Amino acid sequence: MQRIPFFNYPYLFKSKENDFLKIFKDVGYRGAFILQKDLLEFEENLAKFAGTKYAIGLANGTDAIWLALMAAGLEKGDEVIIASHTYIATAGAVHFAGGVPVPADCGTDHMIDPESVRKLITPKTKAILPTQVNGRCCNMDALLAIAKENDLFILEDAAQGLGAKYKGQGVGSFDIGGTISFYPAKNLGSFGDAGGFVTNNERIYNKIMLLRDHGRNDDGIFEMWGFNSRLDNLQAAFLNFKIGYYHEEIVKRRKIAQMYQENLGHIKELHLPPAPNEDSDYFDVYQNYEIEAEKRDALKKYLSDNGIGTLIQWNGQPVHSIKSLGFSGEGLPYTEQMFKKCLMIPMNTSLTNKEVKYVCDVIIKFYK
Repeated sequence: MQRIPFFNYPYLFKSKENDFLKIFKDVGYRGAFILQKDLLEFEENLAKFAGTKYAIGLANGTDAIWLALMAAGLEKGDEVIIASHTYIATAGAVHFAGGVPVPADCGTDHMIDPESVRKLITPKTKAILPTQVNGRCCNMDALLAIAKENDLFILEDAAQGLGAKYKGQGVGSFDIGGTISFYPAKNLGSFGDAGGFVTNNERIYNKIMLLRDHGRNDDGIFEMWGFNSRLDNLQAAFLNFKIGYYHEEIVKRRKIAQMYQENLGHIKELHLPPAPNEDSDYFDVYQNYEIEAEKRDALKKYLSDNGIGTLIQWNGQPVHSIKSLGFSGEGLPYTEQMFKKCLMIPMNTSLTNKEVKYVCDVIIKFYK
């Protein structure tokens, strides 16, 4: 029996240990710990990769959403439509920015459903905050049309989506921009908490640059009240190195997704994510491989018994189900049914072809 963890955290460091040790020593010997050239270089390379004019390194992905909403002018009581299929941080950032998160249903690809968004708009709605979940970009044409019709802005929660595209346009480049997480398990992961924001909007960029550093401008003058949400320079140095081969990481994830499709696509009890080349409008980077499975809990146990780690995303809690935070727990039928079946199987670049095949073989054996 093979042992395949859901995510191999030690691999992150061990895979290029000598390179990471050199970076650590270089930064340490220079005493370059806060807002140094490593961060500036990473921000330049991040913007280049994302296809945006600007990029900002921030302390984490949650701060990125929060500060971006503040920079966009969200006011107390403004409603922001979010995907219910997202991490609580998305809703939390809206809440702490003074807004009211309003969860929307998802579709068969597990992305926010534009028609659900349309039905939730009220006179208090100020923005749409779609999550580019699992490394796939939402149907941005539909969302942008809804936003234009109703005078709303769109902020992308692209925590899981760096590199994903819709009709050739990268996440983070739509409307006011996108927030990114560099949490270790993300496609482009650091060795701690880290986040970023990419945008083509100069006004939003300048505002967040002030907000992340106590409201202080480049001359050291305090222009406004701000926070401490700077991306640690050491993490920026690691990320700047890793973004240099990020394209290779995406290629490998897409190959793994294709292997899953070829081996599991015939199983009628499974609903798989869209295949890598299923629709030319979408370019997915497969942060996660989230399936829907009949007999989900039995399958999860069977995989565990055979040494394979799995995860139910958000601990099985879509945002609208969290009644302790004031949500109703009802009214989003696809999301509610999907969370009875959803399961994430291993998807990361530590996986070998042999390991992917083993995961597939065990799943096939279960359904036989």
